Amino acid sequence: MSEVAYVNGRYVPTRDATVNVEDRGYQFADGVYEVIAVAGSRLVDLEPHLTRLESSLSNLEIEWPCSARVLKIILAQLVKRNRLENGIVYLQITRGVASRNHAFPIAKTRPSLVVTTSRTAGPSAKAFSEGVKVVTMPKNRWRRPDIKSVSLLPNVLAKQFAVLNGAFETWFVDSEQGITEGSSTNAWIVVEGQEIITRPLGHDILAGITRMKLMELAQEGNLRVTERIFTVDEALNAEEAFITSTTSFVMPVINIDGKKIGSGKPGDVTKNLLALYQEHFAKSEKL
Repeated sequence: MSEVAYVNGRYVPTRDATVNVEDRGYQFADGVYEVIAVAGSRLVDLEPHLTRLESSLSNLEIEWPCSARVLKIILAQLVKRNRLENGIVYLQITRGVASRNHAFPIAKTRPSLVVTTSRTAGPSAKAFSEGVKVVTMPKNRWRRPDIKSVSLLPNVLAKQFAVLNGAFETWFVDSEQGITEGSSTNAWIVVEGQEIITRPLGHDILAGITRMKLMELAQEGNLRVTERIFTVDEALNAEEAFITSTTSFVMPVINIDGKKIGSGKPGDVTKNLLALYQEHFAKSEKL
């Protein structure tokens, strides 16, 4: 965890970091967040994260607590103060403090901003080399997971479902048996002809930053990427599968619901995409 956190205008020791008990983020999950990777003290894909943050705030009609320029300074300062070389920055913005009422406060509130950091080594080499297991479950969330809201209880339950079933991740399944996304990742499969498939953007999935960057890298490498809905049956019969996220990078999936995918080992397309992403990751610009 951070040695130093940023809370509403102040850099404070994390052990002393507090928010008001009537903050609407605490009482109603009325807020949004971003998780940004740090590599070599560099914030990875910062601009796309800030663009998505703007979208989430706008959808919930929450104002920025400060300008994007100032927020960049805060993030860079926190990385520096915590001497963070590799890990993540977590930032959360809520509607702020108001008397408890479900409706938006009539009086204008000051949005709350909290930023922390964590040191991580990233995914294990073993996970990349051997692949991971995924399980599926019916979608249990509200209809706007494209908003990166702090309301994550359904995701928590899905991740715990994976843990209880000896898996790394859970994929959500809609009423038409289509895979939407994971509890904290985007879902992909590779089918005959090395066609890479992932669900198109919309209100039913989060626009993952790693997803976006990987699509760019794949297209630059003349790889065939198709955005369309794919079903559980298609996933079970795919040649390869993988997941993407800020903390999982490009993680091979070798088993879904107990069924071996392809050879049961990370496939060549997935390994190629992982190499492309790791190269991009290492080139991130320093603020």
